[in-house]
Amino acid sequence: MRESIRHLVNKIKLIRDFINKDDVFVVLIIIFATSASFGLGRISSFEENKDPLQIASANLVPENYEIKGNYVASKNGTKYHLPWCSGAQTINDANKIWFDTKDEAESRGYTPAKNCKGL
Repeated sequence: MRESIRHLVNKIKLIRDFINKDDVFVVLIIIFATSASFGLGRISSFEENKDPLQIASANLVPENYEIKGNYVASKNGTKYHLPWCSGAQTINDANKIWFDTKDEAESRGYTPAKNCKGL
């Protein structure tokens, strides 16, 4: 039994002499780098298998809203709007004037509404 314990102690001394502190640091850096690379590779494989992002079309115009042109203005106002803008939806149906182009609306004296994005 004493012989086996001495044998183990000698092996431990050999291992201790073989590996110095600098080697342990390098081995730990290599293990950390390979683990991080493996983890990043696994994460990227999840991204590749994802379904592509799909954007559902939002219904910007309320139901029962009749669109008769590309731009709308009020008979009593000075601004023209896109049909789905909030300003266009507040115009009374009896007062709506429809235009196919911006030029047509501007030639009749209307200017673009500031709160309607895209004009």
